[in-house]
Amino acid sequence: MFILSFAILTLVSTKFRYLTNPETRSSMTDYILLSLCVLIILAYIFDLSSKYSKIPGVVLLIALGMGMQVVAGLTSFKIPNLRPVLPFLGTLGLVMIVMEASLDIQLSKSKKTMIVKSISAALLLLIVFTTSLTVFLAYFFNVPVRESLLNSIPLCIVSSAIAIPSAIGMDPFNKEFLVYESSFSDIFGIMLFDFILLGGSVGSGILAFARDGIFTIVIALISTGVLGYLLYKTTYHVNYVIILTFIILIYSLAKIIHLPALLLVLVFGMVLANNKLLETNFIKKYIDFRKFRNDISYFKKILCELTFLIRSFFFIMFGFYTSINDLFTFNNILISLLICSAMILLRWIFFRLALRLPAVPMVFFTPRGLITILLFLSIPEELRIPFISEQVVTLVILISIVFMAMGNVVRKKEMLESKMICTEKQDIAV
Repeated sequence: MFILSFAILTLVSTKFRYLTNPETRSSMTDYILLSLCVLIILAYIFDLSSKYSKIPGVVLLIALGMGMQVVAGLTSFKIPNLRPVLPFLGTLGLVMIVMEASLDIQLSKSKKTMIVKSISAALLLLIVFTTSLTVFLAYFFNVPVRESLLNSIPLCIVSSAIAIPSAIGMDPFNKEFLVYESSFSDIFGIMLFDFILLGGSVGSGILAFARDGIFTIVIALISTGVLGYLLYKTTYHVNYVIILTFIILIYSLAKIIHLPALLLVLVFGMVLANNKLLETNFIKKYIDFRKFRNDISYFKKILCELTFLIRSFFFIMFGFYTSINDLFTFNNILISLLICSAMILLRWIFFRLALRLPAVPMVFFTPRGLITILLFLSIPEELRIPFISEQVVTLVILISIVFMAMGNVVRKKEMLESKMICTEKQDIAV
């Protein structure tokens, strides 16, 4: 598969010298379209094959980006610098992924314990791991506490962009647990990172979090009502683009006024998914809930496909701009393995002792990814720690995803064993 993809990319890149010729420049658009189509098809194949090969599609996408870098270097194929687009694609993909996950969450009293445990896991694991790594860096390497925190936080956040799609085949409890945990890990991590970067006090930070959280929930409820009313009033055939635009709009506004924007997206999606709880006689006068649910159902399908596109291009571009020469050095590999080992160990202890839940396979589902990259790129150059480089971050992401793939193997093995036990019990009963 990789040989075929690289062969196609090489074939396209060798035509570049003809594209610079004025006589053939008109065909440049055709080659660009061809390249984009090839990348989308390969991303789709990687996504499908991950179910059978046990290799997560994200790893293949990053590897494809690295392969493109090699091909471009060998053929002198010049690609415009798209690195500044990475934060934009990552943020857009994150909003879509959290929204997609929140639309699948159905609230009920029976899930109260699971929700509390998952949010507790997200917050406490983030605090414990960040504190441990910060103390290690400050004590053994004499790194200032603020710099240690800023470089530690991105490595301590569970990536919802990777965890949520990988949880599709899990049982309902574990799937929803991972959705809540990874989503709130992103939210808590971003808020903590912004708080440290801006330099506030602990007391004011806690009060600000509580205030902003309540304000965010209120805005999400009002926004849902406004969206429902707009959909009720409009008879135009373009509805789903408006829903997506509305979501990105409120996310952007929340970021501008320094509210927890991801929490806003999460609550907004949950309100949309649980609109039955708002269906009162008074609200029915202003919102057609039948039409509203129909619009949300179709919107989920479109959102899923757009998320796939954004996520695919983001990780391909990230792989393309990763420095391959400095990636697999001994120091980088050692640092990455130590970080990932500590991450797994702390998670195992927390699941077994604090939550009293089965640690396997959940202990393996702690991937780093999109948010880790975005926050790391946001650290000012003067505050970065030299030995926690972009290559180390890339390796941590890849190793954590490999751990997650191991968790999928263990999970499927347990499912097969449970099926065999059930079959044996049925045979004995007969």
